[in-house]
Amino acid sequence: MTLRYGDALELAKKLRAENEGAGCVLENIVRISIYDDKGDTAALQKAGKYLESCKTAGLWDALRRFEMGFVQGETGHSVKGAMTTRSAAKAFEDSKELEARAFFAIYAYYIDKSFSWVPFKSDNRDLYLATLDSASQKSERFWPLFLTPLIWMHYDKEDFSTGLSLAERGLKRAPNHPVMLQIKADMLYRLKKYDEAAGIYERSAADYLKRTGKSIRYWCSALNLIRIYSDKGDKEKAEAWRKTLDDPKFKELKDWMPGSLMDDLKKRKLL
Repeated sequence: MTLRYGDALELAKKLRAENEGAGCVLENIVRISIYDDKGDTAALQKAGKYLESCKTAGLWDALRRFEMGFVQGETGHSVKGAMTTRSAAKAFEDSKELEARAFFAIYAYYIDKSFSWVPFKSDNRDLYLATLDSASQKSERFWPLFLTPLIWMHYDKEDFSTGLSLAERGLKRAPNHPVMLQIKADMLYRLKKYDEAAGIYERSAADYLKRTGKSIRYWCSALNLIRIYSDKGDKEKAEAWRKTLDDPKFKELKDWMPGSLMDDLKKRKLL
């Protein structure tokens, strides 16, 4: 969360000398983080390739499969990713360790949500939210992996105030983290705090342009600014950001944009 990816990769490689499996998994979690922040799709694909061959056992193998499921989903293999995640979740299910229970909670929450319409079906989503909340505060290694889905679970419930509070909690542990700042802006937007949300995304676009060029998160900033300024009634700024999408670099990365964001903009004829 300090963005020192080179140092993190070196530490993971050193760990491999002591615990090959754990070091291999952690090394590729760093690569996934590089993709999540910098939009490095090659790092994501490399992580998927190397996770397949990590020599792991027990809960480390479950975590390996859990991360593989994420990579598969991000690279267009959603069904395969769901099956891989399911196998990982079952390995976590019976563990008494908080981190393992939290990884299971990420999977189980959405399973219970998908069956919430079924009469008399047990629904343990509140328990899973509590587990993730606890793990996101107590885990030193994986707290961002627990906090981020927890925020989006509250977002899906339209509990944007809690989502904002959680994002701010994350920023206390990782001040000015660029991904968490974008998440905070998403919550502010849903709370109709347009000026604050736009301010964060304007700074985010400038930061990513400087650090990574016109990467995935730069374009996410642009897309969100179109929506924010449109809702605010500032058609001039919304159109200015819409025109940035004429850049061929956006077209190259268009398929990597968040589907829900693109669908919303298309539905509202903002693209």
